Amino acid sequence: MENKTKAYFHLPGLFEFYDLYKVFLPLYRNHPEYFYDWCDIASIYGSPADCLWGGGRVGFGNAAARDVFDLMNEYKISPRFTFSNSLLEPQHLVDKKCNDLCQLFANSTDFRTGIIIHSPLLLSYLKEKYPDFYYVSSTTKVITDFSELQTELNNSDFSYVVPDFRFNNAFEKLDTLSQSQKSKTEFLCNECCWTGCTQRTQCYENVSRKNLGLTCPDHICHAPNGNKGYHFSSAMESPAFISTRQIQEIYLPKGFTNFKIEGRSLGSALVLEFLLYYLTKPQAQLKVREEIYLDSTLDLF
Repeated sequence: MENKTKAYFHLPGLFEFYDLYKVFLPLYRNHPEYFYDWCDIASIYGSPADCLWGGGRVGFGNAAARDVFDLMNEYKISPRFTFSNSLLEPQHLVDKKCNDLCQLFANSTDFRTGIIIHSPLLLSYLKEKYPDFYYVSSTTKVITDFSELQTELNNSDFSYVVPDFRFNNAFEKLDTLSQSQKSKTEFLCNECCWTGCTQRTQCYENVSRKNLGLTCPDHICHAPNGNKGYHFSSAMESPAFISTRQIQEIYLPKGFTNFKIEGRSLGSALVLEFLLYYLTKPQAQLKVREEIYLDSTLDLF
């Protein structure tokens, strides 16, 4: 019997790639024949540049909050704020910019706002102040013990949990999860980080310090080829990579339906390639490129 379960994708760059989504989302709505019918866009995540509560890369995301709000309202897509700073203290909770952002998005009746979160302190604060938000346990927690992952999945505070990417193909363990746990599991599909990395916690903490405005040196990645930056082709060669074929033939039949696409701080051209690969039928990919940027006068050099 054909599997009718849908895959739900969570896309990067809510504030960073606003201009891309402003063009892409009308295509997605008006030309369903271009896109796979077995998947859908569930949310777009990110936070404004220099957001104190942010745990994503510093300085990316300059779209106006009202413009982002209106776009999500128009397409009824859940916005998720990347509030995954792990080093917050009580004095940071009153930050005006972050609270104003929450207050604006709390007013929508057309979407529900999600918060990707690390800090228990911030979680307690937001639950009390903005009771309609839902919460996603951040992969920045770097949970590598499976029993701890199960505990996180059983935590009623979280609607979704993003596991460490090294659990992506640990099916002997993943198969032991209940269906309710599987429904909350959100896999990071296209991580380029080395699977043998032992410094992810330090890397994430460095980003948290920078978001707090603290002076600190950049984290130096010591992974093989870590100095080359993100390459989608390299991510595809990782044992943790999740392909469209694997989603359809392995993950969906096993009851896993949520998939997160990495992409903050990358270029919009590369993010478009993610949208083409994961959402767009091969025969329609050129049409989408032509609608967004490709025309007969474009020169590469």
